[in-house]
Amino acid sequence: MCARFKYAYSLQTHSRLERGGNIFDPRERPQPITFRACLFVACLLLCDLASAAPSITLSKKSGPPTSKILVSGRGFEPNVGVDIFFDTKDETLIVTNNEGEFQNAGVYAPRSAHPGQHWVTALERNNDKGAQEVFLVQTDWPQGRFDVSLTGTNPYENVLNARMVAGLSLKWRYPNGHRIFSCPAVRAGVVYIADWPDPGHETSNLYALEADDGSLLWSFVAYGFSPCPAVVTDIVYVGGGIYVYALNAHNGHIIWSFGTGNTITTSPTVSDGVVYVGSQDGNLYALDAYSGVLLWSNAIGPFVSSAAIANGVIYVGGGKNQGLYALDARSGNVLWSFAAQVGPSPAVADDIVYASAGNTTLYALNATTGAALWSYTVPSGLGESAPAFANGVVYIGTGYEPNVPGHVIALSASTGALLWDYEAGDRVNSSPVVADGVVYVGSEDNNIYALDANNGVLLWEYVTGGLVESSAAVSDGVVYIGSNDGNVYAFDLKPGEDKGEKDSKRPTFKTLRPDFNLKVSGRFETGNRQVPSNKLTKSGITRFDCCSMSAMAIYRHSRRLLTGRVAG
Repeated sequence: MCARFKYAYSLQTHSRLERGGNIFDPRERPQPITFRACLFVACLLLCDLASAAPSITLSKKSGPPTSKILVSGRGFEPNVGVDIFFDTKDETLIVTNNEGEFQNAGVYAPRSAHPGQHWVTALERNNDKGAQEVFLVQTDWPQGRFDVSLTGTNPYENVLNARMVAGLSLKWRYPNGHRIFSCPAVRAGVVYIADWPDPGHETSNLYALEADDGSLLWSFVAYGFSPCPAVVTDIVYVGGGIYVYALNAHNGHIIWSFGTGNTITTSPTVSDGVVYVGSQDGNLYALDAYSGVLLWSNAIGPFVSSAAIANGVIYVGGGKNQGLYALDARSGNVLWSFAAQVGPSPAVADDIVYASAGNTTLYALNATTGAALWSYTVPSGLGESAPAFANGVVYIGTGYEPNVPGHVIALSASTGALLWDYEAGDRVNSSPVVADGVVYVGSEDNNIYALDANNGVLLWEYVTGGLVESSAAVSDGVVYIGSNDGNVYAFDLKPGEDKGEKDSKRPTFKTLRPDFNLKVSGRFETGNRQVPSNKLTKSGITRFDCCSMSAMAIYRHSRRLLTGRVAG
């Protein structure tokens, strides 16, 4: 009988609290405080018994827009509703347990959250007791073609768009004196990019540059580098000569290296703790990302492309017949192959593999079977440009013969139909990348172009001092790219352009407004029972149960009675 009463009482209390009321029914009147209760409260006051200040922890400190963040807290009142805000938006309502704690309340960084510092706040409902932590929004470009599927698209970019990109200007330039056709990787405010040895030189450098001003943080010397580094957590993976290197991202020190039998000319792809890289010794290698230990290798022939990965399958161009191969990511066993002379890296999206072959044709293949779905023949030929995929469209650069105008073309991903065609002044061996409705690509006419992804209209261009074979990276509203004039370039919006607030203002507790339409997230305790939140119709709950309340809770409730804060 007592347990049923406590359960029913808690649900009634919740219904009153969601309307902004208190734990007492309006018909109830507080009972007089007895001498013993007052004496008990006085003892607590004299003992200066107080709870710890509220604090929260986040499951991650940084991430792109749309990131899910799990919030845990302690030091709050027992059995009270706590609203979790991202900046000023109330996203989740959680209820503390008997110890004033809660675990893994989920909130999301909005798609519109610009790069910079934002605030996650946990605030008790109906008072100003809470805690805050910083979450850093970053739209990193961690690998050469952005992701393990090599789509060449940053879906998180929200600063530069087709309307804003005309305002780009040079932010900084880092002169290294050597040709650069490597593509950059960007993580946590650092740009990683390699140069290529000039004729008569054997060594080249991998650079770590400060993203804000282009200053050199460190460099690493090796005998030639693979086209693009990959950065995962705090490790940089790159091929140099015959070796695969794992470097400390903060200082460039070697963590491990793995020797192959010949030069590595492909970019490493890192997925689920494994590094996949091909060598001209004819092997595709799978290495443990943390130790460099060989997991498996498959000697299917010399490799000319980097590996794209989707749904546990690796897609790579090369082999004895220079075809396209699909391999099981765990074992390295070949699942299927497609007979075509595949050159640049493929891209995988929506169960379709896009790959150029024979210097003339772009193919779309069923990712499961390898069956051809459609093909598109390019009159001017295909060179070193790899396809990019975004929003149902495939983009690729064309031009095989030098001093002949190249093109950037857009094809329907489902049918292969030509959607638009932009003519450049020379071959386009740079691989296009896409971010927020804009296509960025370089050309051997020395230009960097920004085109409208919908119609191919020129939005912006910049002339460098050499061929642009490097591909761009777009991160936190900045475009990074290399040129054969020996410079790394960074472009952002001109001063005065509307970039949005880089850092959000820290909200005060008093300015935050709870959303009374929120339902309680997860489960919460009532007496000795677990009550699922879907049994509740509103968004706040507490419990007044003298049989199981802690001494501190009785003390706090007694103070409320004495001050009249809980009167009906």
